[in-house]
Amino acid sequence: MEKRAFRLPGFLALLVLLVLAAVAVVIGVVTPGPATITLAGVLGFVVLVAATGFVVVNPNDAQVVQFFGRYVGSVREAGFHWTWPLTDRRRITLRVRNFETQKLKVSDADGNPVEIGAVVVWRVVDSANAAFGVDDYVRYVAVQAEAAVRHMATTYPYEAHQPGATSLRDSTVVSEQLTAELAERFALAGVEVLESRVTHLAYAPEIAQAMLARQQASAIVSARYKIVEGAVGMVSGALEQLSAQHVVELDEERKAQMVANLLVVLCGDRAVAPVVNAGTLY
Repeated sequence: MEKRAFRLPGFLALLVLLVLAAVAVVIGVVTPGPATITLAGVLGFVVLVAATGFVVVNPNDAQVVQFFGRYVGSVREAGFHWTWPLTDRRRITLRVRNFETQKLKVSDADGNPVEIGAVVVWRVVDSANAAFGVDDYVRYVAVQAEAAVRHMATTYPYEAHQPGATSLRDSTVVSEQLTAELAERFALAGVEVLESRVTHLAYAPEIAQAMLARQQASAIVSARYKIVEGAVGMVSGALEQLSAQHVVELDEERKAQMVANLLVVLCGDRAVAPVVNAGTLY
């Protein structure tokens, strides 16, 4: 886990080192002698060693500090700092990043080949885990993001065949599920998922034409169902109004004929030519 490294203001530490360096020069020049030269040499060595502790941290960056292989903390505050000398510092950016997967070809829950792609918005929140939890956290994010998208695509069908069922076309539900799975996968690398969305979703080219015909057939059936439902309501209303207003009295046979004619007119996909009956109804 990330912890705060020991640090001092860099300019204050620089001022102290300059003072020590001046003292070493004065001691070695003004009062020469074996003891003073040794003391001046020790002070100079201390100044040189301490000078290795300066570090500059850019905004939205972190410096992971290691002392001979041991993790001693991270410096997150932007600016000029002084930390433990003789340490190795590794820069970890905390900026928000985007990763867009390639168009992956996978099979959905129904076994249909589909093409899917997603974009993931992420950032590092734990510099220690990002540096030491995985070998390369950027590569780790890329591989795990594609693996999560593939797993999600095999979990849901492209289209829901039952009311209320979840499909890949339900962008809100799918995005929430993908974000939750990515957050679990990225926790090892100290990475937070801010957002994830599917950016590309389509049937594979080899079945795209067949699935398009299927979608068109389903749309036609649904449209016809709505037309018939509306026509039945209109015919029922017409018969009720004719009977309520005593416009004409029809027996069951004539009602059936009238219903058939109205349904043909209302449900037909072509214009109907009316035929005027010059005789009587009976």
